[in-house]
Amino acid sequence: MSGKWIYRAAIGVLGCFIGLVPLSSRAANPVKLHLAWVTVGVDYPLPLLNAPGVPLHLGKTYTIDAVHFTGTPAMITALGAGEIDLAPLAFSVFSLAIENAGMSDLRAIADGFQDGVAGYHSTEYMVLAASNIHKVEDLKGKILTTNAMGSGVDIGMRAMLHKHGLDGKRDVTITEAAFPNMQAMLVAHKTDLIIGIPPFSFDPALRSVARTLFTVRDAVGPTQFLVWAGRTATLQKNRAVVVDYLEDNLRMLHWVSDSATHAQAVAQFAELAKRPPETFQWLYTKEDEYHAPNGLPDLASLTKIIDAQYEAGFLKTKLDAARYADLSLVKEAAARI
Repeated sequence: MSGKWIYRAAIGVLGCFIGLVPLSSRAANPVKLHLAWVTVGVDYPLPLLNAPGVPLHLGKTYTIDAVHFTGTPAMITALGAGEIDLAPLAFSVFSLAIENAGMSDLRAIADGFQDGVAGYHSTEYMVLAASNIHKVEDLKGKILTTNAMGSGVDIGMRAMLHKHGLDGKRDVTITEAAFPNMQAMLVAHKTDLIIGIPPFSFDPALRSVARTLFTVRDAVGPTQFLVWAGRTATLQKNRAVVVDYLEDNLRMLHWVSDSATHAQAVAQFAELAKRPPETFQWLYTKEDEYHAPNGLPDLASLTKIIDAQYEAGFLKTKLDAARYADLSLVKEAAARI
């Protein structure tokens, strides 16, 4: 599947809360937040899970319209058109939105996840176990598959090629495919390298035929890989509601990470993704990417990886992430917990 496909899941007031919340405390018209996402278990809005009593504001001050994309680059257009309010942007897309799309009003407001943090998972780039590809240089003349040109994992792949003297335009052929389709393409020899992100990379069937050639950590080191971002007009107009959402998201982050409720979360993610529950046991554990429990992104790390983008020729100018961040919302949300 190529391009963008959109799945919208609108949520109203949850019925189980109706009898518990006095009418005077309910918002007459909850604000609908349009939230982008790519992968269940990675950036899917956590308050949409069934965890009664955990999200405090869902259905009261806000509802959620979840908009699905195959990769974060397409979110730039949607942000520009006002189709989405908040987006989980890969570092590469965040910087390109500011530089190429002219979104100087874009602000990073919260952590999405951090890749390559010591003791945690890092995205894998995988080849067939039986292939003759044993080092990055062996990729010359091969077909490599990414989810979307310019996505964070795409930049990680290109940065690794660059480090090893390979040109992403001249020395290899790069194609696009949705993450769920990559395994079949690799097995059918339609591509020589795929990007393995959870839950797909933990599929035993894939592990039985593929091996990891390198990781994002190998390519660019520990990285503030994903940040939640929005435009200042939206953040100012709906500040109180966004803070409510961020609070609920942090509460849900703690809920899905808690060993007492982890199995419930795994079962729901598996149902959403239509995959066996055992393929989601890694979720929100040390086998997963790092999620900051207070929601604060590492702006120094974000600046460092954007600098690496610039040094590799993917950006025309360097960007200071702190200049394009507003962490006051997530700090306010975290202070309530």
